[in-house]
Amino acid sequence: LKIESVYFYADSLENKNLADLYLSLDKNKISNVDKVEILGNTKTKDYIIIRQTGFKKSEEYSQDKLDEIPKRLNRLRFFEPVPPPVFYFNSKDEGVLQITVKERNTNNFDGILGYVPGKRENENGYFTGYVNISMRNLFGTGRAVAVRWQQETRYSQELELKYLEPWILDFPVNVLLGLFQRKQDTTYVQRKFEGALEYIATDDITASLILATETTIPTVQTVPRFTVFNSSAFTTGLNLKIDTRDDFYAPTEGILFLNTYKFSSKKINGPAEYILPTTETNYYLQRLELDLNLFYEIFTGNIAALGLHAREMKGSLFEISDLYLLGGANTLRGYREKQFVGNRIFWSNLEYRYLLTRRSFAFLFLDSGYFLRNEDQERNIEKVSGFKIGYGLGINIET
Repeated sequence: LKIESVYFYADSLENKNLADLYLSLDKNKISNVDKVEILGNTKTKDYIIIRQTGFKKSEEYSQDKLDEIPKRLNRLRFFEPVPPPVFYFNSKDEGVLQITVKERNTNNFDGILGYVPGKRENENGYFTGYVNISMRNLFGTGRAVAVRWQQETRYSQELELKYLEPWILDFPVNVLLGLFQRKQDTTYVQRKFEGALEYIATDDITASLILATETTIPTVQTVPRFTVFNSSAFTTGLNLKIDTRDDFYAPTEGILFLNTYKFSSKKINGPAEYILPTTETNYYLQRLELDLNLFYEIFTGNIAALGLHAREMKGSLFEISDLYLLGGANTLRGYREKQFVGNRIFWSNLEYRYLLTRRSFAFLFLDSGYFLRNEDQERNIEKVSGFKIGYGLGINIET
């Protein structure tokens, strides 16, 4: 599209000033993206944004690819909802892709502190709390760090550290590192170090190779009794992720599918007094984990969201430290955090959401959950299973 000429004139009868604009349209001209202009970014580096768009210098213009840019940039979670970009030709007849963004706060701190008084006379109370710190765009480079600490009860707590290094050597491969520690009552302490190589296959599909080491140490008891074995494990796994959501925080359409398979080689190291001649000291565990989240806009501002989640573990021996945990805000709402355990669990989350703003919404929810712990005759553990339902309402507000 080119402006050939502009003709200005006056209409004395109507007392108006008018202009005629003469345009020419060349339908066969191939346009290239010669330059990319980024406006509004005060923190995020230009190259991070350009890389995320998928456009390369001198690449042929594609309207379909340009329409995908807001969706791609929104996935970074660095900006307010990104408007459609603009493509134009400058005075040198160069194709210019202009992208306007508005930075949002990428450093978050969530914290809560509570006090639980003693239940019996002369019993001291204790503090509970939750702290979650995340920095998703360190120095504007897309690197991310997260720290989470949670004191659940007097003796149970969790500590988790995560780090993301994106695009190693400018290849579409991310490195993820994580350290997790859980102190379970007066039963055991579990530590896990995990690393993953994540390959970005397409805009919507990633595949990961997982490596992890884990140690479980039983807590020393005042009165000796068996809780768990002192053990170590090495885990390898694969993960497939498909994400077509149009927004991370409040999607109105798309799916999020996760499929993970893990294989663990576990070795029992002690305590020696509980290892019998019949005890299997080397064994294997297999884990299959599936997550499917669906989002559909029924009509403007009204969203239906459905989540289906399943976990299955197979092996010749299960300890309490191996089992999956169910219950709480991230799984089965309406129940205590990690209230149920099992080698097989399933839960679903059905929500009706009404958008208050682009990323704030009120919602009604109906959750269901199932757990199964198989019988273990050697340790006199009976089969335990159950089906639970939770329901309620809530509000998610962007600040």
